[in-house]
Amino acid sequence: MKKLLYRKLFIDYMSFFFIALVTSSLIIWIFQAVNFLDIMIEDGREYKVYINYSLLNFPKIFSKLLPFVLFFSIYFILSKYETNNELIIFWNYGENKIHFVNFIIKISFLLFLLQILLTSIIVPNSQDQARSFLRNSDIDFLGNFIKPKRFNDTIKGVTIYSEKKDENGVMYNLYIKKNFNDGFELTYAKKGIFEKKNTMPILILFEGETIRSKNNKSTNFNFSKSDFLLSNLDANTITQQKTQEMNTGDLLLCVSRLYKLRIISLFKDPKKPIVNCHDKNNLNLLKEIYKRLVIPFYIPLLMLTPYLLILSSKEKINYPKLKLITFLCGVIIIIFSEGIIRFISKELINNLSIFIAPLVIFLIFYSIFIYNLNFNKIKK
Repeated sequence: MKKLLYRKLFIDYMSFFFIALVTSSLIIWIFQAVNFLDIMIEDGREYKVYINYSLLNFPKIFSKLLPFVLFFSIYFILSKYETNNELIIFWNYGENKIHFVNFIIKISFLLFLLQILLTSIIVPNSQDQARSFLRNSDIDFLGNFIKPKRFNDTIKGVTIYSEKKDENGVMYNLYIKKNFNDGFELTYAKKGIFEKKNTMPILILFEGETIRSKNNKSTNFNFSKSDFLLSNLDANTITQQKTQEMNTGDLLLCVSRLYKLRIISLFKDPKKPIVNCHDKNNLNLLKEIYKRLVIPFYIPLLMLTPYLLILSSKEKINYPKLKLITFLCGVIIIIFSEGIIRFISKELINNLSIFIAPLVIFLIFYSIFIYNLNFNKIKK
């Protein structure tokens, strides 16, 4: 009978948790996808890049919301069980409350492994793949990203202004500024249109003038028709790999290299070049390790915290206060786990207390349960 009760409790926990997590993740993802659409339109990216980029950002949202939704789910279900007198069934069958607490701890380790899998493998890989779509895709210059009566600086190093644009894509009274390392180039044209020649984007300009300034020397020439090549130009969108997109193995290998920890990797070449692996970036590297490998250790603690409710019952006068304290404890732990990252320093030894904090707090909470439940048992 106890197995059936625990099975029902487990199903109630997990069903509510996953439904709430997927639903909230989808809502946030939809809002974010709308923002990505604006960025893609500004950059003139094709729709396939937008779809892939948006979908690959879903795992990040999913993993970010997991701790929040998990705590609220356990808290809600446990409160519901107490309100409906369902917890009494466990106690009437002689179930020990310590065993009841140990049950949630066992479940928490499974979700801890899920979160580690997300933060250390799935999310970095999906973020890197999303960036690679931008990195390997071309700007769709035939798209409608040039807006009239507006300075368009989507293309890196180039600003384009058009007074108006007709339904055929022909732009009128164009001003184009192109920056170089040692100068700039200004071009005026009465009209222009985007075309592709041999899959290469070209802006064809008609009846205009170009002024070039280089090394404080200026030259100019008039033209009736001129091709403005766009094949070697990039968008202003950042396409290089960021620290949060690094492979976790490379991340650990880089930190061991910078701090001379002599950690031997069986899967990585210790001499291989690693992007973003330099002394100026060591703080970001440590913060990224904290996000991926330390924050998931708060999962067991967040699942244990709602179980403070079993230390009392709804018939007692202090139960409403206990519910409030339990809820606030969970919120504080969530804020603490995310906010303490600001105190991470470049000195590795100074971060030891931050890295072991979830384990220490978990042991304190578990000790509270053991003391209170055993004390109440002896008192009875």
